[in-house]
Amino acid sequence: MSGLYIHIPWCVRKCPYCDFNSHEISQGFDEPAYVNRLLQELEQKLATWMSPIETVYFGGGTPSLFQPKSFQRILEHLDLSVVSEITMEVNPGTTEHTNLKEYRDIGITRISLGIQSFNEKHLQRLGRIHDSAEAREALTNALTSDFDVVNVDLMYGLPHQNINEALADLQVLEQFQPAHVSWYELTIEPNTRFAKYPPVLPSPNQQAQMSELGCSYLADLDYKRYEVSAFAKSRKTCNHNKNYWTFGDYLGVGAGAHGKKTTPAGVFRTSNVRTPKSYLAGKLGNEFKVLSEDLPVEFMMNALRLTDGVDEELFVERTGLPIETIQETVARLRSWGLLQTNKLQLTNRGFSQLNGVVAEFLNGSRSVKNETALAVGDY
Repeated sequence: MSGLYIHIPWCVRKCPYCDFNSHEISQGFDEPAYVNRLLQELEQKLATWMSPIETVYFGGGTPSLFQPKSFQRILEHLDLSVVSEITMEVNPGTTEHTNLKEYRDIGITRISLGIQSFNEKHLQRLGRIHDSAEAREALTNALTSDFDVVNVDLMYGLPHQNINEALADLQVLEQFQPAHVSWYELTIEPNTRFAKYPPVLPSPNQQAQMSELGCSYLADLDYKRYEVSAFAKSRKTCNHNKNYWTFGDYLGVGAGAHGKKTTPAGVFRTSNVRTPKSYLAGKLGNEFKVLSEDLPVEFMMNALRLTDGVDEELFVERTGLPIETIQETVARLRSWGLLQTNKLQLTNRGFSQLNGVVAEFLNGSRSVKNETALAVGDY
């Protein structure tokens, strides 16, 4: 399988923690012109794309700023008979122009709501444009609009947040029971307002407690943790993201979109120009081959995020490298009790040291007992 990621680069207001390629709508945007440009790029890339597109993900920015008819125009260019999942990101406070059911009617099967918190003061500190009431209203609307899956994004480790407040956000979910939850720690990324003006965050020990207690609470609500920050009920996992984590291929279309493709010549990554102005002017971006020495860490930093791990055969299939390439590092990690013995899967102890384990594949001589700062961020 392969996926298609389509980037919508505009939002109402840039959040102080956001390092994604997004631009405030106050700068102006031309929705029809951007869709026309998307379709031009999509047609060009599909002409040489060898595997069927099975998942589609509209990310941003804030895709819900666009009208349903814009998404319909894009989806008409795909073979929907083989597409199993179409996700659209939604921010509460940006869907007033239409009923969410109109997105469902044109083919969107999965909605991902960027709520982040139900706490009024934390929403304000995060620079969100919605309040707690709007978050609940958006979630209610999504759950009653016949989508196959509704995901809720929630963050912990927020400025001045305590453990009880973090858990209180999860407790709200008990009323709504969405099928999927993304529960992840706030990180301070370079080139963001929070990086320039650092907020006061909970201590590392408090953040660890939030993570542990939050995961336990979600388990009590029958959510299965299948990835570092992803929890699902009744196998309602995100297939598009699972394709990322298993080192699958995907097309990236739109300003700043990234892609990955595997050819007989190797694994290649693509990146489009970031600014909407340059993208609309017809400029594309770059393509580069992933060096063979970089493939093990690229594969592992994704695959080891999955709680069930992957079979060793998948490493060979997706990288084109023999399993002997990583056997020495794998054996060392297993001797330390960080990897399971029968597959590329972390033990509970290894899962708590994910960054360090991944770093071993970057530099086989480094001990995971030392602190590392390798970024293993969300897509």
